[in-house]
Amino acid sequence: MAKFFVDRPVFAIVLSILTLLLGGVALQSLPVAQYPEITPPEIVVSATYTGASAIDVEQSVATPLEQQINGVENMIYMKSTNSSAGTMDLRVAFEVGSDLDISNVLVQNRVSQATATLPEEVKRLGVTIKKSLAFPLMLVTLRSPNGSYDNDFLSNYANINVTDAIARIRGIGQVTAFGGSDYAMRAWVRPDRLSQLGLTIPDLVRAIQQQSVIAPGGQIGGEPAPPGTEMTYTVTTRGRMTTPEEFGGIVVRSNPDGSHVLLGDVARIELGSQRYAMTGRFDGNPAAVLALYQTPGSNGLAVAEQVRATMAELATSFPEDIEYEVSLDTTKAVDEGISEIVHTLVEAVLLVILVVFVFLQNWRATLIPLLAVPVSLVGAVAVFPLLGFSINVLSLLGLVLAIGIVVDDAIVVVEAVMHHIEHGKSPREATLAAMEEVAGPVVAIAFIMAAVFVPVAFVPGITGRLYQQF
Repeated sequence: MAKFFVDRPVFAIVLSILTLLLGGVALQSLPVAQYPEITPPEIVVSATYTGASAIDVEQSVATPLEQQINGVENMIYMKSTNSSAGTMDLRVAFEVGSDLDISNVLVQNRVSQATATLPEEVKRLGVTIKKSLAFPLMLVTLRSPNGSYDNDFLSNYANINVTDAIARIRGIGQVTAFGGSDYAMRAWVRPDRLSQLGLTIPDLVRAIQQQSVIAPGGQIGGEPAPPGTEMTYTVTTRGRMTTPEEFGGIVVRSNPDGSHVLLGDVARIELGSQRYAMTGRFDGNPAAVLALYQTPGSNGLAVAEQVRATMAELATSFPEDIEYEVSLDTTKAVDEGISEIVHTLVEAVLLVILVVFVFLQNWRATLIPLLAVPVSLVGAVAVFPLLGFSINVLSLLGLVLAIGIVVDDAIVVVEAVMHHIEHGKSPREATLAAMEEVAGPVVAIAFIMAAVFVPVAFVPGITGRLYQQF
């Protein structure tokens, strides 16, 4: 093999350039993270049961879903959180390295089997299923510096104008809003009036559902029409009610004497929030907080950069006295960690050059290990996608350690070649003779290193995922 490349230097150069190109292309597409994917990815199942307590949600929503989802392929555990606001979040964790697209489909199938046992209110609002990581990538906060807007307005503005734009960013798996909820028409019922009039809460709910509806009006003059009909009119009805006054005029009961009991007679109607269980604050002032969750396998640094660019673009159309802040950015630690490792990598290369020159006392001989290091390191990156690796602190640390091994092998070869040249052989003859002497030991060193690290890579669990980077 050595004689083959010695006799064909152009082929060896082209092969080295091709290795650099493949490694460079792989380097651009690899995800960047502080650590490899050691956190189990999750599928999040969310549902809302308006007005129910945490126990009611657990018994009527969480339990049927858990019974059906339990045992889905590659699942390791699941955890549900039920709140007194009527919300449920069921997080299903899967084995590290699982295909989340397949896992998402499997969970959807299990949820479909449980849908028939869920309350009608839950089915009407829908059950959402999303893939996500367990911790947020970033927190984006909308605030009103002068206090012109409250939590409800900021939260609704974020849901309408910000959430959709961020959710479209590639690499964002879920956007969760904290600090407020959607606007809702609140009917604060007076129990004393209900008791006097002999009414119940279901009577009020039934009246609202029957009278605040979208009713299609049809057409006047549509086909088939009598001869001579020249015009067709589409009937537009009033639709759902939108103001407290309209809701206050809902007829709850009609009495035999012709009088009516209105919703406004038994309740105070106002436009408020759908939920009051959570309030967002930023520096003590009302704020809407958006938690951005990254999809597994995406490049966290690239996603954070796109989020910042999107928020900067959206900020140009914000109303006066609304600003945004990135209150949490977990990619800063990643950026700093990667930066320090890159600096260490450069410093290691410079130290290697100095050591090689001190030992060989020849700049021309020093150039050979200097060229071998980038080809070896960048070439190693080319196989990262095949092994499922990412650019992280551990993988870069492995490259730093590999510099010494690569340079050590290069020094051994160069010293052997220089030894034969000093004894009168031509460079070609010296190279062939040196390779016959040192090729075996160099290959043996590689196998010894593989015998140390490769078995450790098969250790299961998080420990194995960490050692695989080496």
